[in-house]
Formats: sequence, C-alpha cells, structure tokens
Amino acid sequence: MHILPAIIAIICYLTATALQWQNANGRSINHVTIRLIGVVAVISHGFSAYLDLHRPSGIHLEFFSAGSLIGWLVAGLVLLSSLRQKIDNLFIGIFPLAAITLFFTLFGLDDAVGRHYDAGLVIHILISILAYSIFTLAAFQAVLLAKQEYQLKHHITKGLLRSLPPLQTMEALLFEMIWTGLILLTLSLITGAIVFDDLFAQHLVHKTILSIFAWLLYATLLIGRHFLGWRSHKAIRWTVGGFIVLMLSFFGSKFVVELLL
Repeated sequence: MHILPAIIAIICYLTATALQWQNANGRSINHVTIRLIGVVAVISHGFSAYLDLHRPSGIHLEFFSAGSLIGWLVAGLVLLSSLRQKIDNLFIGIFPLAAITLFFTLFGLDDAVGRHYDAGLVIHILISILAYSIFTLAAFQAVLLAKQEYQLKHHITKGLLRSLPPLQTMEALLFEMIWTGLILLTLSLITGAIVFDDLFAQHLVHKTILSIFAWLLYATLLIGRHFLGWRSHKAIRWTVGGFIVLMLSFFGSKFVVELLL
C-alpha cells in the first residue's frame, strides 16, 4: 500500500512549504529544519511512487502515476540544488506541486493493471521524465527570476529579494537548467526514434510534433543567449512558453489517450 507514505510525504511537503513561506516573509526559521522535513517528504514520496508503479502485472505508469514520478524528481532536484545555490524559495512552488501530484495517486486502484516494457522503452521513458522534470524546475526558476527582477525594478528590498542570490547568478542557474534539459530532450527524441517504428503514428504524432516544437523553442533561446545576448525578459518568456508546450506534449496526449478515449 502506497497510501501511508503518500500521506506522510504530503504533510511534510506542506509543512516545509509553510515554514519556507514564513522565511520568505521575514521570519527566521532554520534552513536545515526545512530541508530535513523536505528530505523526509522526498523519501516518503519516492517510496510511495515505487509501490504505486510496481504492480504484480508489471509497471503501472499511467497519467497520475507519471505525474507523481515527475513531481518527486522535481522536488528531489530542487532540494539537492538548494545545497549549492540559495534557491530555497523554490520550495514554495515545487513542494505543493509534488504534494498535488501525489495526492491524485491516492484515488488510483490498488489492483490496477501494469504492463511490461522493453529495456529500450524504459530508457526512453526515464530520459523523457527526467527532461520534463528539469524543464519544470527551469520554469519555476524563471518565475522566481521574474519576481526578483520586478522587485529590483521597483526598489523592493524586503522579503523574497533578500533571500535570493544575485540576479546574474539566478540567470546563470536558469540557463544551466535549460542546457541540461535540452540535452536530455534531444536524447529523448533520439531514443524515441530508435524505439518506435514511426514517431508520427496516430497515437504519437501530437506528442512528437509538440516535443520537437519545444526543442526548437529552447534551442532558439540558447542561440539567442549566445549570439544576441538575450537575458532575463526573453529568457523568462521563452522558458515558460517551452515548458507549456512540453507539458502539453506529455500530459496533454496522455490525458486524451488514457482519460478521455
């Protein structure tokens, strides 16, 4: 049963979010305490996701299970990143998102049928999920960067701004995420082309086209950054735009195929 660890994870996610929110608004709460609660949440979430994914009949990787896995990866990544960069305020957006994705798995059927995947398909799925997770984190980073830039422009020096690294550091971290995500998305498209006979088959065409479009958006952003010096404003818009397209690619097609058809 994955319900108990899921409930523990949700409670810890929301507790850490509430504490970090107070931190961002001027109260002094120990960062170590918040991170330890986050660690408990991520470990419990990972255990719950493992139990939910592994069924006697195979791997259960349906819409909500996939969402929970991505939520777990994103929460884990931001927790690890917070050890080397001062981005703890991302917890405020990421942890509730992870809690929500986990919450919906509680309504799944315990006897839901899984399926067996070929090794090549498993590699493709894992790379794709990791790419989506990195871009999810990049989108939240872009939103945080937009908020930081707004506060600087309006000379607001309290709250969020005080707890963030310099704007240049935030930008550099954002582009590191985009580079990493683009490499993973490229590998996802390559492995997909190897695993599937026809990427433009009826059940894959929307996902393929949207994934390629997202790849082009992110590649254009990196080219603009390198050759034209694109910075925060354009980076924020293109990052969020690419994220929306990518999420439509993955979750949109999955939602239509699994829940509507």
